[in-house]
Amino acid sequence: MTNITLKDKSFSLSIPSEEIQKSIARVAEEITNDMNGKTPVFLVILNGAFMFASDLLKKLDMDCEVSFVKLASYSGTSTTNQVKQLIGLNEDLKGRHVVILEDIIDTGITMEHMLEQLNKFGPADIRIATFLLKPDALIKVFDIHYVGIRIPNDFIVGYGLDYDGLGRNLKDVYKIIPE
Repeated sequence: MTNITLKDKSFSLSIPSEEIQKSIARVAEEITNDMNGKTPVFLVILNGAFMFASDLLKKLDMDCEVSFVKLASYSGTSTTNQVKQLIGLNEDLKGRHVVILEDIIDTGITMEHMLEQLNKFGPADIRIATFLLKPDALIKVFDIHYVGIRIPNDFIVGYGLDYDGLGRNLKDVYKIIPE
């Protein structure tokens, strides 16, 4: 499909599934190389990162643990600039190597909040792997260790990302068509 409609918005194909899978394979190889000899804890940020995490974790050649955290900062097509922690963390991270798996980093507000919370647990280190990065939207500064694909500052859906709950199940990524 080259165009789709979700509720009241139209979207055009932006990133086909083949390109998505190539970028995930590259990120998996980078993480496997960097985490050689370690048993990291992967923290998947729900809801959006579930597809990225599923595909990425299947490509990793290492022992690891996986846990899930749910954070939210979006409403409709724009960020609220406020982060709410909806589901907490139960794992002991003291001295552990942590890799956060995120669907998209745009302003960086959600990730900054996540890093502040995780640092309180005393991990050995924290790395960030994001499927998508919007460099032009970043307003917070921190290291992003693994980036699948850099994109413009467009509103997108698909491959875990949604518009008011719709579109997460799409295998491709679509960008909004301005009205």
